[in-house]
Amino acid sequence: MNPSVKKKRVIHQYREGQFTCKTDEVVEEFPLTVMVNGEEFVTLVCSPDHLKELVIGFLASEGVIRFENEIKRFTIDESMGFAYVDLIHSSGFQSSDFTRRVIGSCCGKGRHFYFLQDVKTAKTAIDQINISAETCMHLMKCLQEESQLFQHTGGVHNAGLCDTEKLFITRTDIGRHNALDKIYGYCLLHRIPLRDKILVFSGRISSEVLLKAAKLGVSIVISKSAPTELALKMAEELNITTVGFVRGESFNIYTHHQRITE
Repeated sequence: MNPSVKKKRVIHQYREGQFTCKTDEVVEEFPLTVMVNGEEFVTLVCSPDHLKELVIGFLASEGVIRFENEIKRFTIDESMGFAYVDLIHSSGFQSSDFTRRVIGSCCGKGRHFYFLQDVKTAKTAIDQINISAETCMHLMKCLQEESQLFQHTGGVHNAGLCDTEKLFITRTDIGRHNALDKIYGYCLLHRIPLRDKILVFSGRISSEVLLKAAKLGVSIVISKSAPTELALKMAEELNITTVGFVRGESFNIYTHHQRITE
């Protein structure tokens, strides 16, 4: 766990009728401005780790790139909070197609191309994957066991990528969308195929989370929390199985239940 993602602070805690002074740990919030071909593209508010994965995953998710090898040059100046990306085919990128914006940790994007760009990059899931109910619960348990930063601070979201048997990569961030982009970036950098993978997630399955999953190309999204109605409508159309409230020995299947077996 990267020590820079959290800091210690002295706090005053009220418990059982009295105040006590103690040391607590809080998460860092780090603004990272992404420059594409010399132009300011976006500022991401994130946890300051796995930043290259975050930027590459975000650019792929937004349709700016499809593969990591489309990037000619990539540098990060962590001291100043800037990432510099130069594309090989710079003529294919027009900053005017995108709205310059700040994306905060609470996921409010306020972008103008919410559906246009998403339709271009979302993938309809394939049917060639099935897992047992027991595997659903096992994968969620594995994610929770890996969530050390959350256990220390309670201030982050956790996401994991799995196959039908095991969890093999996890990422943590103050922003739920950032955690997913870090996973996407990792997979692009390591050329990991995604169409047969499962996404396990600690937070609510919002429409944005569902779209991120569709852009990765996963068929199943598993969460310990609830989905939204818009997310479920999208999941129905994109052929994605959504599983929520995975807690203990129970869970709910909301869409495309055929992929989860007894």
